[in-house]
Amino acid sequence: MQINIKGHHLEITQAIREYVSTKFTKLERHFDQINNVHVVLNVEKQQQKAEAKLHVSGTEIFATAENSDMYHAIDALIDKLDRQVIKHKEKQAKH
Repeated sequence: MQINIKGHHLEITQAIREYVSTKFTKLERHFDQINNVHVVLNVEKQQQKAEAKLHVSGTEIFATAENSDMYHAIDALIDKLDRQVIKHKEKQAKH
């Protein structure tokens, strides 16, 4: 799985990069057919926003989360993506 992290109005530090990559290993445990991940971290006034687009076999999965703390926004993003990845995996298993 290749993870691309970009920051808008935010410098991507090594700590944030490691935090994001460790969180995305959780998704990889549930579904191992994730090809690419594009993560965009954005700061607008007091709101921290995290967006991610997963390229999985057959489709793309997109989620976004906002919070006043970047780490909490990343956690919420991972939770949303986790639910969507499990749903996609179950759909594939039914076919």
